[in-house]
Amino acid sequence: MRIDAYNQVAQLYGVQQKSYNASNKSKGSSMGSDQLSISQAGYDYQVAKSAVKQASDVREDKVAAIKAQIEAGTYSVNPEDFANKLLNKYNNVLA
Repeated sequence: MRIDAYNQVAQLYGVQQKSYNASNKSKGSSMGSDQLSISQAGYDYQVAKSAVKQASDVREDKVAAIKAQIEAGTYSVNPEDFANKLLNKYNNVLA
């Protein structure tokens, strides 16, 4: 392994990096600073997104009601409604 070649490359890169940084500093001071502004719609979107992220995926009240019906033996599903929903979902996947 030749360390001399690595040192030469590192020195070359170091010189280029220094000249690049120096030219950026001189350009940046005359051009001003960058700014970021978020519109009200963008801010509202961020607030809504964080609220949805914090919300639970499961509606506990509905789950508890259905569990109670199943345990009591009173929960029933209409087979025609189930078949229609299943076919609609299947057709939407294919479309």
